[in-house]
Amino acid sequence: QVSRAPSQPLASSESRRFTNKHSKKALKASLTLGILLGMFFVAWLPFFVTNVAQAVCDCVPAGFFDVLTWLGYCNSTMNPIIYPLFMRDFKRAMGKFLPCCRRSAEPRPSAISLSMRNSNSGPRAATSLKNVL
Repeated sequence: QVSRAPSQPLASSESRRFTNKHSKKALKASLTLGILLGMFFVAWLPFFVTNVAQAVCDCVPAGFFDVLTWLGYCNSTMNPIIYPLFMRDFKRAMGKFLPCCRRSAEPRPSAISLSMRNSNSGPRAATSLKNVL
């Protein structure tokens, strides 16, 4: 028999909270993926069906084919709008790299601090050839 520890209900509560948080993230990811795939199919499926019909019967007007092609191109312009609406990590990344999307409270790193961080030339202990050998 395994005896119950006093912290068992707490562990169960934490497990439930983790599962609930995980399921919310999975639901949000599924929703985002569903929207992206739905937009893709709505934008490109008519183009591909018309393309096959054009190859079979040569009965699609050129203007209609151009409109469907541009509908597919519009899907590509919608992705940068959809991603920030539904993905917090994408918003943060855009905020770091695009000055127009940066929050005013977020400090902007100076060029010197970036240079120091990237070059590993921060303060170090003095090393000499004698210390290395």
